[in-house]
Amino acid sequence: MPPAKKRTRNYDSARIRAAVSAQFGNVRKAVAALTPEQLDGPTRLGEWTVRDLVAHLAWMVESVPLLLAAPEPAVRELALLDWPSVTATGAERIDEHTRGIDAADPVGLCARVAEEYERAVAGAGDERLLPVSFGAMTLGDFLVTRTVELVVHTDDLNAATGAGIPYDRQALAACTRLLADTLAVRAPGGAVEVRVPPYAVVQCVEGPRHTRGTPPNVVETDPLTWIRLATGRSEWAVELDEAHVSASGERADLKDLLPLMG
Repeated sequence: MPPAKKRTRNYDSARIRAAVSAQFGNVRKAVAALTPEQLDGPTRLGEWTVRDLVAHLAWMVESVPLLLAAPEPAVRELALLDWPSVTATGAERIDEHTRGIDAADPVGLCARVAEEYERAVAGAGDERLLPVSFGAMTLGDFLVTRTVELVVHTDDLNAATGAGIPYDRQALAACTRLLADTLAVRAPGGAVEVRVPPYAVVQCVEGPRHTRGTPPNVVETDPLTWIRLATGRSEWAVELDEAHVSASGERADLKDLLPLMG
């Protein structure tokens, strides 16, 4: 897949690195409070148990030090805005790897991964290329994708356990923005304005471009609802019926464009 033509927004490196640490820290605290019964309980992710989900979350962070320890690729192959579109191609491999992780001691696993992450990123530059399975990416871009993985799967963990794990503001913002920008790339245009306050506003869908005043086609929702729609955790019609999404204008129907990633 060729790199996305839309210019990627700038992300503050220090904030993204801290956001990964903070959100994984929130997960670690919640995992430490889970009972064995909760860990062996179901999730909304097929046959995965909560223990499997925790193992996957740990792997998403551990992938940073693991990739930094590997030989650096010669050429960048994957742009940040292309990453959400290719993730579904690795579903089977990801499932197999996750099930193979030893998560008998999830608290210990998360503690080890957190330490390895901090040590690995301390001296690594954002432009360092990583041999990501979907294509070589810069460390800076890959860390933004970690905020997506952490926020999306924290939501899965909350749904499974009712733990009420908080979302780091910077992690939630980066996740929301990347998925909103992905929509703008997937459906280029200026006919519809999608608002996800307080983090993102994008224009998308072919048609007459709006320039002043109130746009004729507007979609607005909150960050978590947007993330659930973008990742297939929820359906457009359901969120619309429950008034979690407002959509005005004849073009303000995104159901055929969602989800953006599996």
